[in-house]
Amino acid sequence: MNKELMEALDILEKEKEISKETLFEAIENSLLTACKNHFGKADNVKVEINRETCDFLVYAEKEVVETADDVEDDCLQIALSDAQALSKKAQVGDVLNVEIKSKEFGRIATQNAKNVILQKIREEERSVIYNQYYEKEKDVVTGVVQRYVGRNISINLGKADAMLSEAEQVKGEVFKPTERIKVYILEVKNTPKGPRINVSRTHPELVKRLFESEVTEIKDGTVEIMSIAREAGSRTKIAVWSNNPNVDAVGACVGMNGARVNAIVEELRGEKIDIVNWDENPGNLIQNALSPAKIVAVFADPEEKTAKVVVPDYQLSLAIGKEGQNARLAARLTGYKIDIKSETQAKDAPGFRYEDYLDEYEDDEEYYEGYEEE
Repeated sequence: MNKELMEALDILEKEKEISKETLFEAIENSLLTACKNHFGKADNVKVEINRETCDFLVYAEKEVVETADDVEDDCLQIALSDAQALSKKAQVGDVLNVEIKSKEFGRIATQNAKNVILQKIREEERSVIYNQYYEKEKDVVTGVVQRYVGRNISINLGKADAMLSEAEQVKGEVFKPTERIKVYILEVKNTPKGPRINVSRTHPELVKRLFESEVTEIKDGTVEIMSIAREAGSRTKIAVWSNNPNVDAVGACVGMNGARVNAIVEELRGEKIDIVNWDENPGNLIQNALSPAKIVAVFADPEEKTAKVVVPDYQLSLAIGKEGQNARLAARLTGYKIDIKSETQAKDAPGFRYEDYLDEYEDDEEYYEGYEEE
C-alpha cells in the first residue's frame, strides 16, 4: 500500500507539477479531519508521515489519570491501567502518545478525508497553472482554437484555456477549430474556478514580440524596437535602432529576401508592416515615419510636440495615406502632431517663410526649380 502511495505521489508530482511535500501535508490534514469527524475533536491529535517510506502514524496525546472513574474525556485522558498496558513506565500525570488506528474511521470520516486530499490537489493544480501563465503575461504564446463562445473565441494554451474577446480580435480574421495561432497574453487573473487568461490579437506588443522571436539581433539586444504604432489587420509601423554601427537595423528586421518580416506578415494574415530607422532628430524621425512618401521639409517643435511637413504636390495623398492612415500611424510612432501640406498649400499658408524653407533645404535643388522669391 505504501509503495502504491509513493508511486501515486510521484505521478502527481510529474504530471501536475505538485510537490510531494504539499501532497504529504494534504494527507496529514485529511487524517486530522478524519479524526475530528470520528471523535468530535482533534486538538490533541498528531500525524507523522515518513517522507521516504510513506509509513504514517496517527496518535493522540492523552493525560494519564488514576482510575477509569477519573476520566472526564476519553479523547484527552486515559486511565493508568490502560496506559500501563501500552507503556509500563506510565505514571499519573504523564502525557502518553496513544496510537489511533485509521481503519477504525467510519465511512463518512474516510470520505471527508478523501475530499480534503482531492480539494488540495485541485487548489495546487490551479496555483501551478496560474503561476506558469502569470510568468508569461505580456508575452506571446501559441494556442489552438477550440470553439466560438458567442462572439468570443476559446483558445487552448496547453494546460489552460484562454479567451480571445471580440474587442481583441482583428476584424476580418476568421479561425477554424484546431487551427494554431499566436496570441498576446494581456492578463492572468486568479479566480476560484482557476486562472482566467485574457489574450489579444490586436495589441501592438504582439508585433513587437513576434519580431523579438524572429529577429536574432533584437533578441540579443543589438537592434532595439524604439517605437511601434499599429492598426490591427491593416498596417503597422515600427522604428528600430542599431547599437552596432556595422548592423543595419532595418535590414536585420527585413531579413534575407524579406524572409523574417514575411514570416511575421504571414502570422498576422497579411497585415502590412513598415520598418523605419529611429532617429533622435525629430525632423529626421518624422521624415522616416512618413515613408514611403518623399518629404521636402519638416519643421518640428520639440516643446509643443508638433510638426509641419511639406511634401511635393504629387506625394500629398501618399503621405496622408488611405483615410489618413499613414499620417495617423506616423503621428503615433513619433509622438508628434503632424500637419502635412503640399508645396503649393505650404507656400500659400499664412506664416510660411520661403527663406527658412530654402535655407534649411538648399541642397535639394530639384524641388526648387521654378520657384522665385517674391
